[in-house]
Amino acid sequence: MRLPAGLDTPFAWDPAPGGGLGDLVGRRVTQCALSRICGVCAESLGRPVVFVGTPTEIGRNAFHAPPLHATCADDLLRVDGADPEWQAVNTAGFEFVRPTREDVDRRPTFQPNSLL
Repeated sequence: MRLPAGLDTPFAWDPAPGGGLGDLVGRRVTQCALSRICGVCAESLGRPVVFVGTPTEIGRNAFHAPPLHATCADDLLRVDGADPEWQAVNTAGFEFVRPTREDVDRRPTFQPNSLL
């Protein structure tokens, strides 16, 4: 897995105790969205953009994990601590949607706008 220098876990995640994926880091998730960088390697994104998510996230077309390169998504799906239900979705573009005061889930979402 391509990781930024000095990181032992994907860019947008905290390391879990004992290794593997921990929780998403909100400020890094936002940085991925606004700078169009990969949530694993923190490098610029091209196309396609890949999101990983559960069947529920896929059904809602709203993902919590940040955008990824296809190769980084493949690597992420094999990391210890990755959700076993995660599936990859390819898209050419996405919207970053911040929660409103009325939303029960206060995490931002990524909503693909042109699935491939």
